[in-house]
Amino acid sequence: MKPDTLPVKRHHLFFVAAILIVGVISYVRLDSLARVMAASPPAQLTDQQFWSLSRDSSEEDGYFRSDNLLSNETSFQYVIPELLKTTKPGRVYLGVGPEQNFTYIAALKPAMAIIIDIRHGNLDVHLMYKALFELSKDRSEFVSRLFSRKRVSSLTAKSTASEIFLAYAAAEGNKEIYEENLKAIEDVLTKKHGFPLTSGDLDGIRWAYSNYYQFGPSINYNSSLSSNIPPAIVGATGGYRGGYNGVTYASLMMADDGRGEHRSYLANEENFAFLKDLETHNLVVPIVGDFAGDKAIRAAARYIKSIDGMVSAFYLSNVEQFLVQEGKWNVFCSSAITLPLDETSYFIRSGQGRNGFGFGVQNSSTANMIRELAPCREVSK
Repeated sequence: MKPDTLPVKRHHLFFVAAILIVGVISYVRLDSLARVMAASPPAQLTDQQFWSLSRDSSEEDGYFRSDNLLSNETSFQYVIPELLKTTKPGRVYLGVGPEQNFTYIAALKPAMAIIIDIRHGNLDVHLMYKALFELSKDRSEFVSRLFSRKRVSSLTAKSTASEIFLAYAAAEGNKEIYEENLKAIEDVLTKKHGFPLTSGDLDGIRWAYSNYYQFGPSINYNSSLSSNIPPAIVGATGGYRGGYNGVTYASLMMADDGRGEHRSYLANEENFAFLKDLETHNLVVPIVGDFAGDKAIRAAARYIKSIDGMVSAFYLSNVEQFLVQEGKWNVFCSSAITLPLDETSYFIRSGQGRNGFGFGVQNSSTANMIRELAPCREVSK
């Protein structure tokens, strides 16, 4: 053997070993990446998965004093700039109530949203919205369909929310358009998706849609119960005439975040397109659930954990006001602590939460979920 043969072979062996080590490391990294990607929130739910998640996570239908066809919160956008500094996109958003969730979703960019509300009527409202998002190619068409107004041809993708809503506020409702759109909504849900809607669900959708048609962009928190009695499935006890605050659907969409930036889900085409994409892929899932119940929030927690997800934010509106009044906040706390959380998971509240004075729905605030729920951690184990 020549004297220089051994070093050459050694170098060769070292080279081969290095290749093998790099290959193993690469394989491990790729395998880990593949597992992370596979475990992240799904890119789409099938119609069956959507319906099963909604149905199997839901509790018995409950009641509230109003039908909540729209928000009455004037400052709900004010917390968004700070939330964007802390929360992370691509996670799971939780919320309660109607359209204000869309604005938070458009801002926080979750991969998926789950909406939990005690009234079955809220589920039907979100199914109506789902169909309208899928039917509409842009904001102008969406607003035209939502309020059953003839489309305003002068509006463009660059039109502001103010321009859109002022234009449709001046348009008259059209019964023929209403009936055509209502049929299209029902067809999207029952024929395209095959959801087994009950006659009660159809009544709930018709109730909501008829009020948006009747009152148009000027609909307010009290409009729908001012002259009509909702079907039982809506879950509105009726008789409540508070909470107007001068807020209309139009004013909510034309509002800004207190710093001059317009962030409503209809403020621009990008926000609308983000919601349309989620809705089209069955990733905004409505659930019937009592925050003081023993099923809905815990079921949502189990599902989010099953996809290795994490909660970005949980919008509570002023539900805590009623939980405290009824002595049930700790029940909610023991369920909410089962959600997958980290230091960037935040509550969004109307008012100041359970410890605030005066309660109410204005002066929106946020709070770190882990710190707020810490007293219930041991109890839930």
